[in-house]
Amino acid sequence: MNAIERTHLIKTEAKRLGFLSCGISKAEFLEEEAPRLEKWLKQDMHGEMQYMENHFDKRLDPTKLVEGSKSVISLLLNYFPSETQNPDSYKISKYAYGTDYHFVIKDKLKDLLRFIQEEIGEVHGRAFVDSAPVLDKAWAAKSGLGWIGKHSNLLTQQVGSFYFIAELIVDLELEYDTPVTDHCGTCTACIDACPTEAIVAPYVVDGSKCISYLTIELKNEIPNEFQGKLDEWMFGCDVCQDVCPWNRFSKPHNEPLFHPKPELLSFTQKDWEEITEDVFRKVFKKSAVKRTKYAGLKRNIDFLKK
Repeated sequence: MNAIERTHLIKTEAKRLGFLSCGISKAEFLEEEAPRLEKWLKQDMHGEMQYMENHFDKRLDPTKLVEGSKSVISLLLNYFPSETQNPDSYKISKYAYGTDYHFVIKDKLKDLLRFIQEEIGEVHGRAFVDSAPVLDKAWAAKSGLGWIGKHSNLLTQQVGSFYFIAELIVDLELEYDTPVTDHCGTCTACIDACPTEAIVAPYVVDGSKCISYLTIELKNEIPNEFQGKLDEWMFGCDVCQDVCPWNRFSKPHNEPLFHPKPELLSFTQKDWEEITEDVFRKVFKKSAVKRTKYAGLKRNIDFLKK
């Protein structure tokens, strides 16, 4: 079996497993990303996310993560919901509506790796779902799955940006895809709409100002300078994606595990303000929202109530 046949086999199985698309790039040093990442870190745009400073070399070179790696298989999984929250509600980012994506995608990646080993032979590799120093968006763009938009998310003309990105890094020669062109043009919708002005320049996001960072990553109190600017978001934020013209092409996912609990869609602001720890555990069982813990969600809600 040659590289073209192996590639076709892998992409066909990825589709069968429910992935939106699959692109493949050569496992090599990300030359263009290195100075960009270094500058971003030097300007402290990562806020309190100290982990972003760790493993700088591994972030840029997959061969340091997986010995002997030759290919990065990038995969997209749709999470765009068919229903959204009650309009009289504090808001949760759409990606966190259902079961934590780490579990869902990890299982699919393991299935894909097992399939590759069974069909092709002895292949070594590792699965990554934003839980290791891998620049997901850079690899997805390099493998032709989309371009990095001005809001720094991956964009595609076909389905916008509401999807997860994951990778399999393997020691297998495959046929490599090529990047697509940028189709943001003169549009500045995401920059203009960001409630905290976190998109400080096209393609540059100051993470320390981003609502997702303030409501999830930040462990201390939310600074008062953001009072009245969180746009009712209590976990994450979708504003830059919601206003993006390409997301008019988003289609609802068909992954049952991403369906939300009924309470998440029906709760009003008052319900959230009165939420108990027991109800939190029930509504967000196996959810990504557990990352902020009950105390973190309460902190966010209290900040929004001020």
